[in-house]
Amino acid sequence: MYITDLSKVEKTIPKMEGAKDIYKQIPLSKDDGAPTFSFRVFTIKPGGNTPFHKHPYEHMNYVIKGNAILVTENGENLVKEGDFALVLPEEKHQYKNSSLDEDFVMICAVPKEYQ
Repeated sequence: MYITDLSKVEKTIPKMEGAKDIYKQIPLSKDDGAPTFSFRVFTIKPGGNTPFHKHPYEHMNYVIKGNAILVTENGENLVKEGDFALVLPEEKHQYKNSSLDEDFVMICAVPKEYQ
């Protein structure tokens, strides 16, 4: 078993072209013994965004705090605190923090090989 506190997990700035004002933490990963998934936590500052991108694996998101627009090739969807979102493999997507003054924070579960 492994237990950690998010406040003790290092925040890094992801090196992703097109990303703006985002931070990444990895509280649970293969390094902690997770056999299948890694949990990442992304914080997107007001006005910030992830790149519009795709990848060969799914990710499952849970919104901890705030509101954002989840952009796909099929349109835009509002996601808010308490919402879950499933992004399928090869589905282009982007998260944009739609707030002027509140961080958007979400858990992003991915296969451990892609943490």
